[in-house]
Amino acid sequence: MGKIVVLVGSMRKEGNTDLLAKAFVDGASKKNDVEIISVAEYKVNPCIGCNSCFERKDNSCFQKDDMEIIYRKLAKADMIVIASPVYFYGISSKLKAIVDRLHTPLRNNFRVKKLGLLLVAAATLPTVFDAIEIQYKLVLDFFKLEDAGRVLVRGVKDKGDIKRNKALEEAYKLGMSIC
Repeated sequence: MGKIVVLVGSMRKEGNTDLLAKAFVDGASKKNDVEIISVAEYKVNPCIGCNSCFERKDNSCFQKDDMEIIYRKLAKADMIVIASPVYFYGISSKLKAIVDRLHTPLRNNFRVKKLGLLLVAAATLPTVFDAIEIQYKLVLDFFKLEDAGRVLVRGVKDKGDIKRNKALEEAYKLGMSIC
């Protein structure tokens, strides 16, 4: 049994991204301890790139916000899943703030071995996820992480649209495959 943390980047409760993440969690929680971190519930400032965390003895950030809580949760994870709506060819800004704050030596103490990706877009363009997938691959390569899988959903715009999409079953099966 592993520890999985799902970072949900949507501000909209019970929206398409939430439903996709919950389908994954329903599958993954059969064999794993799974925790959802919803960005809507945390106050995280953006990284300002000062690098002071590299100079502090404990590598802490000078910003005192909820990222301290998130660091503690991520440090215990064997796997992280990024779940985000795609508004303009990128992950949500709140989620990006968390990802950017991982530019810290604290991440060197994380035990994460796998990364997963769940994305939802209203657009149906074949290239709508390309920029995110490039960043995702760069992170996999840099940290030598295993790609645990991806569920990428196009054409779900209005709240609940995903309920008519096979992606919920795909996310559930992806979750079930994680051991």
